[in-house]
Amino acid sequence: MSDATWGTVRAVRAWLDQVNGTGGSELTCRILKVTEEAGEAAGAWIGMTGQNPRKGVTHSLDDVAGELADVALTALVAIESLGLDARQVLRTRADRVQGRLAALPAAVDVPADGVPRPGGPADGVPRPGVPAGRADPAPSLE
Repeated sequence: MSDATWGTVRAVRAWLDQVNGTGGSELTCRILKVTEEAGEAAGAWIGMTGQNPRKGVTHSLDDVAGELADVALTALVAIESLGLDARQVLRTRADRVQGRLAALPAAVDVPADGVPRPGGPADGVPRPGVPAGRADPAPSLE
């Protein structure tokens, strides 16, 4: 992420600190805000897929991506609000996930550049040990 993004995260945290304070209730609200934003992302996805027959298609892929970006930014502000360096927390977590990816069985194609290749779980290709018509069990990366 760019330095401008991290600057924005810190500026939002400073503004919230100034106008709302930094007490326990405020920190709770900042963490709960992540859930609110995730709900908006889910709503955008439902709107993009037309899953609500009463409303039909109401959102675009760009809307979904924007809502997901709001989730990420809100989470980073919440981390900073806890007095932590969100950049370092994110880097540490990404390194942890990368380590788990590296430990996956050789049968799973996870290229170093992270770009999906044919043969991945979403391509419909049967996998050993997975009954036909069933989705591959996804390994936990958390």
